[in-house]
Amino acid sequence: MKQLLNTLFVTSEDIYLSLDGENVVANRDKQVVARYPLHTLQGIISFSYAGASPALMGACCQRGVNLAFCTPRGRFLSRACGESNGNVLLRRTQYRVADDPAQSCRLARTMIFGKLYNSRWSLERTRRDHGLRIDGSQLEEASNTLQGLLPAVLEETSPERLLGLEGVGASAYFGVLDELILQDKQTFFFHGRNRRPPLDPVNALLSFAYSLLANDCASALESVGLDSYVGFFHRDRPGRASLALDLMEELRPCMADRFVVTLINNRMMRADYFDKRESGAVLLTDDGRRVFLKSWQEKKKDMLKHPYLQEKLPWGMIPYLQALLLARHLRGDLDAYPPFLWK
Repeated sequence: MKQLLNTLFVTSEDIYLSLDGENVVANRDKQVVARYPLHTLQGIISFSYAGASPALMGACCQRGVNLAFCTPRGRFLSRACGESNGNVLLRRTQYRVADDPAQSCRLARTMIFGKLYNSRWSLERTRRDHGLRIDGSQLEEASNTLQGLLPAVLEETSPERLLGLEGVGASAYFGVLDELILQDKQTFFFHGRNRRPPLDPVNALLSFAYSLLANDCASALESVGLDSYVGFFHRDRPGRASLALDLMEELRPCMADRFVVTLINNRMMRADYFDKRESGAVLLTDDGRRVFLKSWQEKKKDMLKHPYLQEKLPWGMIPYLQALLLARHLRGDLDAYPPFLWK
């Protein structure tokens, strides 16, 4: 079983990463500022434009350490990839399934089922825990809408209609997401999803969380031998890790949305952690990113019982286990792909 190790987040924009023996070295102006043993790392995510040395990229690829590059504001740029893991037969099966609308829809609908199920459960948890502080009727209506969509999603055979059902569910869920925010509503409000750029603090946090989760999902898929760029729900597009986006659909409500709401409600996010630009864009400051990333890494260590495997494991292992279950299904070891259903 894969172990959950540390992830090194490089948030300073002027840090250049290099390799010295078995250590990752952080350099600023050609001066060493920190060293980290490579064998203790599961991944490195750099928010610096300075980049990394070819030697470090090669060592990360050889050792299976995920090395990803993002803009200082969190937009994913690229990943360092070595030789493909797994055998060619698994990827050939993946490509055949992706090219078959019926088979790809069969897989996609289980992932969308997981997304809508987890979205509904997130609303129900808020109704249960904070019933006196929210508009329960709005959450109940949205929850009932999501519940009503679940049987239709499982029976859908058309990719186009499945996309429509997912859109209805997303609209119902995001329509009441603002009710989940219980603190500092003057700063933290949600009036709809916007991105590229995000126009308010909540959307800035969501975009940052989605970028981190997508990178984790892409790394997990590659580690089990799948091609993260060939998806079943998200279709092929140059430069887009479509299968990583597929896998993260069922994980968004519980691993990203709920995490952002918890940060806000626990008063870990402040108004001065956001930078408002003349263009209208709202971006996390350096201090805001540090608080976010520290909490993100701590959240990964929290334990839960996997609903399918019935084993206790850290949150951070969920993308890897779901990728493993998907690979087993494609190999024929599982009759169907079991989505992650959060409780």
